[in-house]
Amino acid sequence: QVQLVESGGGLVQAGGSLRLSCAASGIIFRLYTMGWYRQAPGKQRELVASITSGDYTDYADSVKGRFTISSDNAKNTVYLQMNSLRPEDTAAYYCNADRPGYSRLRFWGQGTQVTVSS
Repeated sequence: QVQLVESGGGLVQAGGSLRLSCAASGIIFRLYTMGWYRQAPGKQRELVASITSGDYTDYADSVKGRFTISSDNAKNTVYLQMNSLRPEDTAAYYCNADRPGYSRLRFWGQGTQVTVSS
């Protein structure tokens, strides 16, 4: 059974930092592209950052220079370090695991809320 368990969300003032973690189980972690998505009320879910098995990273333009994605294969965990947070970063953040070339091997966590106050 695949599980992605996010943690680290919360309430922070604008300009502050948070680090999200996503612990994966039930998958061969090193074979997956791991990503963080977010969804604000009334908006579509959007990709925030992703990291491939080869450690290639990609970021949404809105978070470049502020957020950093990283992974620890020994712990089957992916992180999202979020600095210089803005009120517009407020959203539910979801962890995603995607096996390249296998469309059915795509999994989601339950989400963690990030709220940035102005």
